[in-house]
Amino acid sequence: MFLNLHAVAVRYAQSTARRDAVHGVSLGLTAGQIGVLIGPSGCGKTSLLRAVAGLERCSEGRVSVAGETLSDATRGVHVPAESRQVGMVFQDYALFPHLNVYDNVAFGVHHLPRAERAERVRQVLDLVGLAHAAKRPPHQLSGGQQQRVALARALAPRPRLLLLDEPFSSLDVDLRERLAQEVRVILKESGTTALLVTHDQLEAFAVGDVIGVMNEGRLEQWDDAYTLYHRPVSRFVAQFIGHGVFAPAQIVACAHGPCVHTPVGEINDVAGCPLPDAYPHGDCDVLLRADDIVHDDASPVRALIERKAFRGSEFLLTLRLHSGERLMAHVPSHHDHEVGEWIGIRAEVDHVVTFAREAAAPDFARLAADTA
Repeated sequence: MFLNLHAVAVRYAQSTARRDAVHGVSLGLTAGQIGVLIGPSGCGKTSLLRAVAGLERCSEGRVSVAGETLSDATRGVHVPAESRQVGMVFQDYALFPHLNVYDNVAFGVHHLPRAERAERVRQVLDLVGLAHAAKRPPHQLSGGQQQRVALARALAPRPRLLLLDEPFSSLDVDLRERLAQEVRVILKESGTTALLVTHDQLEAFAVGDVIGVMNEGRLEQWDDAYTLYHRPVSRFVAQFIGHGVFAPAQIVACAHGPCVHTPVGEINDVAGCPLPDAYPHGDCDVLLRADDIVHDDASPVRALIERKAFRGSEFLLTLRLHSGERLMAHVPSHHDHEVGEWIGIRAEVDHVVTFAREAAAPDFARLAADTA
């Protein structure tokens, strides 16, 4: 691995918290890969990024880049941040307001001879599409352009590793999504290994080759976006990624193999379904995501629309069954049913995700609707 973290912990001496800010995190990136850390506020993702940068000391564990140990708590190794050849992009851009774009980017390569410095600045400004703005001051640029200047400045010294801390959080939603895709292209074209922190799942999916979900200082899962969504390893990951709820279910043996009895009918002929003896009496909770529930007025299963959130091409519906269970569903926006209306639904599940039954699971459908 080009970037390798082994059992990293970060502990703040002044903290009154009973747990480490980061605890036992291990992950790796190959050269040129882009990793993303996501999770709720206070989960430790920024503390972990700062430990990789050398801005925080590791209380436990080891950090290495390209085979060089940068931090090792056991041996007392801590290479200073300025000696790690690690670039950093901050959420507030941190551009010098009194310098133009060219001089901002040149700041990180001031040690180079003038001609070499000019060529390197030209290269990275071309890379981020801002060669035409070299003489403009930062305040004359849009937020997206300023962030690309910050990226160019970080790339100019050819860092071994680039770290990005919530780089798009101050931008509006449309610009965030577009810039995230642009940044991925720039990083791939430059062959840069990068680790990015964000709270935005769509942003993480747009940028990352591999994504880590953190919770209370621990790394719950480190995987590609598809696996995180379809094969979550914990209830937390299943609840955090995408829209979905857990419904009570029972796995039983059918003629064609195991099938799952759920409040929306029987689910069968699906990948990854565990055997009935995986849980006592086959009782479990099954994850039903919004895209697993299909609007079908011919279905005998009826659900009451409690809430709906318009998403442009679709509605996100919060539904309640006669039995009381709540579900969520994505419905095309031309199916404009009213709140309080009963509609037909059915399950269309390709991947069964189950966990041990919880006696009183939170109402994630209502929580998700409240934050939609």
